[in-house]
Amino acid sequence: MTGSALDPDARPQALPMFPLGTVLLPGATLPLHVFEPRYRALVQDCLAGDRSFGVVLIERGSEVGGGDVRSGVGCRAVILAADELPDGRWVLAALGTDRIRVTRWLPDDPYPRAEVEPWPDDVDPPPLTVGDVAARLTRVLALTAELGHDVPEVPDLGAADDVTASYVLAALAPLGPLDRQHLLAAAGPAARLGRLAELLDDEAAFLARRLAQG
Repeated sequence: MTGSALDPDARPQALPMFPLGTVLLPGATLPLHVFEPRYRALVQDCLAGDRSFGVVLIERGSEVGGGDVRSGVGCRAVILAADELPDGRWVLAALGTDRIRVTRWLPDDPYPRAEVEPWPDDVDPPPLTVGDVAARLTRVLALTAELGHDVPEVPDLGAADDVTASYVLAALAPLGPLDRQHLLAAAGPAARLGRLAELLDDEAAFLARRLAQG
């Protein structure tokens, strides 16, 4: 059975936005050190409300100062913990909850804001099983460990649905922000797991060559 890519009953919602040079995926955690005055104001408003904000990738430009080019697909985040430092900076821990699509950017006053709508995943069964892709990821991480790098463990995803599992595997994979953004914007777990498998196969081949060269 195929799910709708967009909920026809969902209305765009104005949401504080935090453009970053990294990609947040649903289910992943995000540590933030907030020092710009505009984002300090964002944190205060979020804490006074439902603690949620949107995260999108900066495709061109800088996280500091504005004038950036932002992706139209991102992730809603909720603040789990917030500590204000004596000089007014904030240290946050946030959790990615669900995928969003920007329908319209609003004026950056006093901080970036946008109208967003939820973008649920399609639910077509993936041609590759979660176990297939997890095995590829495990191989890549094992090769990375052989090169002397610390690597995370791949959890048992047997009880997870395909959407959740696809995001977990994408979050653990050693990928750059653009590849991670493409996985976030995939229509559903079928496309996400297929593309992730290709990326992992390429990475495994690259790492194997490095090891062979000594």
